[in-house]
Amino acid sequence: MTALRVLVSTSSFAKADPAPLTRLEQAGCEVMLNPHGRVLTEDEVVALLADVDGLIAGTEPLTERVMAERPQLRVISRVGVGLERVDLVAAVERGVRVFITPDALTDAVAELTLGAMLTVLRRVPEMNATLHAGGWEKKMGTLLRGKTVGIVGLGRIGKAVALLLQPFGVRVVARDAEPDQEWAEAHGVEFMSLDDLVGVSEILTVHASGRDCLIGADELSRLPADAIVLNAARGGLVDERALHDGLVSGRIAGCYLDTFEREPYDGPLRDMPNALLTPHAGSYAREARARMELEAVENLLSVLEDGRA
Repeated sequence: MTALRVLVSTSSFAKADPAPLTRLEQAGCEVMLNPHGRVLTEDEVVALLADVDGLIAGTEPLTERVMAERPQLRVISRVGVGLERVDLVAAVERGVRVFITPDALTDAVAELTLGAMLTVLRRVPEMNATLHAGGWEKKMGTLLRGKTVGIVGLGRIGKAVALLLQPFGVRVVARDAEPDQEWAEAHGVEFMSLDDLVGVSEILTVHASGRDCLIGADELSRLPADAIVLNAARGGLVDERALHDGLVSGRIAGCYLDTFEREPYDGPLRDMPNALLTPHAGSYAREARARMELEAVENLLSVLEDGRA
């Protein structure tokens, strides 16, 4: 029986738990791990996919060219939910099956969002930096309780954030392209237009899909004074330059970003003490990573083991 060849492009694979790698090996797969330890370029993907049957994918570009030059590829199994960098039309045309792991990272991203929200409100990063530098200065923060929180994108993660917020006695308003009215009514969430939402949101957190900017300079300018802004969804959904300008002017009290338009991020928000930044680590909870990777493996094997000789 010919061994199935699998490329794992996500650089953190099996670091949280060896079970996903073990599962591939037990299935008789010949596994090649990402040799670069970072997101692959298109040229690197093409080179590494030579004679590969299936891909456990990260966020590398999986373009029409990649699939055209590697016609033997049968399945792309994403560790995560984003498909912006996968040419789905080309995949369908070439018979390449594409999978995501939509549920496994929900709690991890939602909990990180709540933690970041509290951290920014209480100005923890600023006090931490001062203390590490030898100072001793207390910063006056604000409470989460009683605030109005606007959630842009009330899908799996947005809903999970709304549920985590319930004990804090906040008002939750939301905007979604396909509003789940039944769920919202059951959980006390009020849908409104984006224009109305930004006018009342003392805390704005983005959990939408896509790459088009949703929160630009105009939306940021209409937030209540001293609002905070969070984006743990997709880079580019919040205008980073306009956000920086809002922090500099003092109109925006603080922000948290886990995703950026260009990664690794090297922009001016790094110089802002009230900007909390993490390196696209929303799913980096041990339990979530292990579940995501194992689900990605099972999705891949469901195709590769079907009709195996």
